[in-house]
Amino acid sequence: MTPMPLPEFAQKISGIMRDIAREFTKRQKNELFRGELTLPQFLILDIIHKEGRMRMTDIASALDVSTAAATGIVDRMVKRGYLGRVFDPADRRLIRIKLTSKGSQVVEKLDLQRKQKIIEVFGQISETERNDYLRILTRVKEIISRNRSKKD
Repeated sequence: MTPMPLPEFAQKISGIMRDIAREFTKRQKNELFRGELTLPQFLILDIIHKEGRMRMTDIASALDVSTAAATGIVDRMVKRGYLGRVFDPADRRLIRIKLTSKGSQVVEKLDLQRKQKIIEVFGQISETERNDYLRILTRVKEIISRNRSKKD
């Protein structure tokens, strides 16, 4: 295989990642959300599902947005029944955001849908290729995490 210059590689990877993300998002939007949740709203549900109850500042940090922006998104999600606010019993000034049963159901539905799509696609690829893909993605994630830690 002929060596590919890094800028050309970056261009190809960028296009492929965009197309894959768009296809997964399009299917999830059409089949599950039907326009009810935005991507930032789903990201908040997903983060809280993984982390448990969270402070608003932690949600804002995870999304890399201001606390005011996160508060606006969360307020809309509380009104629609996806999230709830819980006062910390040790310090009532602290408010944590939690998933409601409606929010949990959405996340679980989407997780199942995502896994089914991954099985559908990766079932058409050899086990060796799947293992190579997983190894490379894991390495990329480690590099991104390490670079993020250096910036913080």
